[in-house]
Amino acid sequence: MSAESEKQQTRNRIFTPPPEPAEQSAAWTSVDRDSDHESDVDMFCCHRVQDSLLSSSSRFTDYRGILNWIIILLVLTHAHLFLENFIQHGFLIDLRKVLEHLMEDNYNWPSVYMILAANVFAVIALLLEKFQDKGILTFRAGHYLHVTNLLLLTVFPPAVILHHDKCISTGGALLSLSIYTTLGLKLYSYQEVNCWYRQEGVRSEGVQRCMSPEGNGGGSHLSMKDLYYFLLAPTLCYQRDFPRTPSIRINFLLRWMLEMVMLTQLMVGIMQQWVGPIFQSSETSFSNMDATTRIEHLVELVAPSHFLWLILFFLFSHSCLNLSGELLRFGDRQFYGDWWNAETLESFWRKWNVPFHKWTYRHLYKPLLRRNISPWQADLLIFLLSAAFCEYVIAMSLRTCRFWIFFLMILELLVAEFLGHHLTGNYGNGFVWLCLLLGPPLAVMMYFHDYYMGHRSQPHWSLL
Repeated sequence: MSAESEKQQTRNRIFTPPPEPAEQSAAWTSVDRDSDHESDVDMFCCHRVQDSLLSSSSRFTDYRGILNWIIILLVLTHAHLFLENFIQHGFLIDLRKVLEHLMEDNYNWPSVYMILAANVFAVIALLLEKFQDKGILTFRAGHYLHVTNLLLLTVFPPAVILHHDKCISTGGALLSLSIYTTLGLKLYSYQEVNCWYRQEGVRSEGVQRCMSPEGNGGGSHLSMKDLYYFLLAPTLCYQRDFPRTPSIRINFLLRWMLEMVMLTQLMVGIMQQWVGPIFQSSETSFSNMDATTRIEHLVELVAPSHFLWLILFFLFSHSCLNLSGELLRFGDRQFYGDWWNAETLESFWRKWNVPFHKWTYRHLYKPLLRRNISPWQADLLIFLLSAAFCEYVIAMSLRTCRFWIFFLMILELLVAEFLGHHLTGNYGNGFVWLCLLLGPPLAVMMYFHDYYMGHRSQPHWSLL
């Protein structure tokens, strides 16, 4: 045998695959035949009726790749903005400025005293309920006294803030008004539900369903302990026995506390590092700007105002309310729905603040329907009340009233009414996000911009 033939045999032994079992070989042969048959069919008939994936009629919903691409693009874009900001302005974050801004009237803290004074209105509401339960006050007299108490609660904080303008800081005023507004909603629910209990009695099926087995019913619930549990609980709707969790979970408490600290610092950083330079570059307030300059500044404020709104939502609606609920073992933790998937503004308004939606449905919507008011009129009145609450808290905190938040929310309502039937599905969800970008959060930022323009000439004054 020649050398060439030996080399060829060796090469064949090396590259020849090992023999296969008979069953496995038969199975593979069957699969290959099926695949060959399918490929033959595709060669003759390779077309069928189908839509493009990005067409609205295709019902295709798996956009994970596009979502990842958008997230990466947003991160890179804003990383460039942050880098440019640092190069141009340097490192502006200083927590000491925040503490200096929170100092009030040489450490006398008038806003703290105003918050403590809110207990007076709560105690008055409890006493009125006890007097009605014992028959000392009639229903009509108790109702009028409750209304008077709520009116005084609404008028008291702005009167103090406007009278002591230079003593109360912006943060203290905003916190005080938020607490008083929440207290007003809670006390209204408190007196309304106790009135229902007295009218229906504990024998009613609806009353028994909301009472725990160990509940005593009657006037025993009209106590300071019961009232303050409700006032501290993360809800606006009162009932005599709330659902409770078995125990307090320490690990969840620590996590939510860490979230609150980190998110608060992030908000301060965005305000000082991003929003501050935009405010400082302005020469006049929004009211006195020409149209081109106003649009330019609004475009610059869209991104930071939106980020601040998202962070504030997670900080309050998730971390703070869950922390309060865990400490009090409050069982109902549905503080928000999947508003980010909302396809209409009406759906967003129902989902983004579930406690407030429950309050409006329970104490406004259903009573209005019982008074023969149509559903759309009831929805309109509730929406106007919501817009007035938002305008009241922000405008009174900053000692100015321009109705920007109120008018923007009304504009959103009109746009939702005219375009809501045409924008559905993904288009509707995109429209909702557009309204969130250009809606009330931007109006709040406009308020803070004009407040900064009116106070930046004062010594030792800063944005935060």
